[in-house]
Parts: sequence; C-alpha cells; structure tokens
Amino acid sequence: MPGIGNNTSLRDGAKLNIFNDIKLAYTRASIVEKIIYINIACFLFSVLFKSFAINWFALSSSTENLLVKPWSIISYAFIHLRFIHILGNLIILYYIGNLFLDFFTKKQFLNYYFLGAIIGGLSFVLYSFLSSKFSPSLAGASAAVTAIFVGIAAKIPRYALQLRFIGSVELWVLAAIWVVLSILQLASINSGGAIAHLGGAAFGFIYTKQLEKGTDIGKWFENIINFFATLFKTTSTNNLKTVYKSKKNTSKKDVSKSQQRKIDDILDKIGKSGYESLSKEEKEYLFRAGKK
Repeated sequence: MPGIGNNTSLRDGAKLNIFNDIKLAYTRASIVEKIIYINIACFLFSVLFKSFAINWFALSSSTENLLVKPWSIISYAFIHLRFIHILGNLIILYYIGNLFLDFFTKKQFLNYYFLGAIIGGLSFVLYSFLSSKFSPSLAGASAAVTAIFVGIAAKIPRYALQLRFIGSVELWVLAAIWVVLSILQLASINSGGAIAHLGGAAFGFIYTKQLEKGTDIGKWFENIINFFATLFKTTSTNNLKTVYKSKKNTSKKDVSKSQQRKIDDILDKIGKSGYESLSKEEKEYLFRAGKK
C-alpha cells in the first residue's frame, strides 16, 4: 500500500525528533538537573528490570558482595524501587541543589553527592557488619542528597526559605528536621538505611567546615569528578582559562581574588545574620557571581 512507507518514515522521524529534544534538554541542563535526569532514567530501568537492578547495582550489606561488586558503592545511589522514594529525594535535590550552586562550584556539588553516597554506603555496610543484623540491600540517593542538604545548611544556616502555608523557615531548621527523621528511623526495620543517611549528613557537615578552614577533603576525588564532568558535558574551569602568560593575566587573577574575598564576606554576613540582612547591591553582586 502506498501510504505505509510514508507513515513509517513519519514515525521514525518523530522518534528521532523526540530523542534529539531529550538530548538537547540534557545538554542545556544544569549539573543538578543532569543528576536528576540520570536518576529518573535509572528508576525506569529499575522498574523494568527490578531483580537485575537489585542484584547488580544495589548495595548489599555483605562485605563479600561489596568486594565482588565494588561499583555498587556508588550505583546504589541511582537505584530507586519506589516512586515516593525517588520523588522525595529529587524534589529536595532540585531545590536544595540549585541553592547549593549559588555558594559552591559544580565540582564541589559532585564531590558532595558522590562522596556522600560512598560514605553513606560504607556506613551501611559497617553497621550491618558490627550489629550482625540482617539488612536488605541499600538503594536510593538519600545519603547523597543529605550530604548536600546538610553541607549547604552548615554554610548558610540562617538562610531563610519561604514555604507555602508555613512561611519563613531557616535552612538549619529544615536540615535538622531531615536528620532527626533519619534518627527516628533507627528504631525501624530500615535502620541500615537510616545509618546511611546519617553518614551522608556527617560527611556534608564535616566537608563544609573543612572547606571553611581552607582544606578540601574531597580533592583526592578529582580524577573521578573529571570523568563524570565529561559524562555530564560540564565545562571544566581549566578549559575556560586562556593560556596567556602576561601581566594582563596576572591582573585578572588579582581581580578574581578580590571578587572571591567580597563573595566570602557576603556569605559570612548571611551565615551570621541571614540573607535578608544583605543590601540590594550585595544581593545583586552575589546573584551575578553565581551566574558566572
């Protein structure tokens, strides 16, 4: 029939357009949105191939299984088996993650996420080993999300968020509630998962405090971060630097240091008195700096 070939071509063209649209949206997305997209894709995979996803990508409480499947110390953070679980994690990640990028770099975001997942996963395995309790496999991004949540709360504890039906709530209060809920879960059957959350929280807090002292405890993770930066097609700050060895380049470095000092002063002011204490000029300066 003459119309069949045309219809097939139209369908193939529509599929190609959809694929290109998804690819374009991913390319233009922020690092937070890219992590969210990957989590959603992995969730769909987990739903379709549940047994395979659990067996090969979830984190077992057995140390022997961890040695056999070392990738599971990270892959578990992208495996969700329940819709409500991934929905809660990704809502928090979207709002808190984008706030995080106003005060930290993309590379630091990935450090917090992946190292938070690793520390949370190791806490889970260690707890299962020491307590001799049977724990189901660990899956979900909660430990990674908690590391980011607590990390930014430690940076700007007095920053206030406007919540519908509730009003203004400071960030440290929300983070504290999030951590307390994990502590309450220690008495439940999911105590191993709660330990993972608390491991991520502890890491996020310590990492931020060490950064404030000038020590980046996630520096060793740089090679892995570079791999994921390539995967997410993020632009490395090194690629943005032009290779000019002139006095002009030296002056740019001096300006950059001056800008960083001003940003640090503004962040300190937020930490002490809250975001609303900033002047209009300071808010605009911080906003412009966050867009660079």
